[in-house]
Amino acid sequence: MNKTEPQTVLILCTGNSCRSQMAEVIWNNLGRGQWKAISAGSRPSGYVHEMAVAALQEIDLPTQGLSSKSSDPFTEQPFDVVVTVCDNAQAACPTWPAAKHILHWPFEDPADAVGTPAEQMAVFREVRDQIQNKIQAYLNG
Repeated sequence: MNKTEPQTVLILCTGNSCRSQMAEVIWNNLGRGQWKAISAGSRPSGYVHEMAVAALQEIDLPTQGLSSKSSDPFTEQPFDVVVTVCDNAQAACPTWPAAKHILHWPFEDPADAVGTPAEQMAVFREVRDQIQNKIQAYLNG
């Protein structure tokens, strides 16, 4: 019995530190082996935001191995879906000729949240849940 290759999705953001990282982990979880998600940034920050990691860990999702990386190495790679999760990434990213579908799902940048650490964390949770709901709805067709 042949195992089919998973579908692939590239999730793009500007800094690749919050939204796209959360989306990568959530998509890989919800895709249950039928999808392989990768995230990258048009101007990678070089780190994954600690509150993004904490928001994922709160819902028991794995965070080991996450890293902020550039979208440049992926521009010619074929993907089933490319998703931009911020307006800046949509504007700054090159065209993706090898992508079957390109989607734009803008989410608030939780890194811009102000207030106490608890108030900032609440924004990360809200964005995490919005991302999860959007991905689940897409996967449910």
